[in-house]
Amino acid sequence: MSELKDAVKRKASFIATVKAVFWSFLGIRKKNDYEQDAAELNPVHVIIAGIIGALIFVSTLVLIVKYVVAK
Repeated sequence: MSELKDAVKRKASFIATVKAVFWSFLGIRKKNDYEQDAAELNPVHVIIAGIIGALIFVSTLVLIVKYVVAK
């Protein structure tokens, strides 16, 4: 339980988390970057950024499909 509390207290900013999640969505992550992220990123921020990223991705796909089908 204390490991979870320690993980939530990590100091990386939300913007750094968003960047890490963005690169992860693209599948372009170096092993060193991944290890650094695992040590520094707040897991709650990662979950929130992942959900936001997934929503943006799905919304973009829906808009593209609607645009293509409308023509």
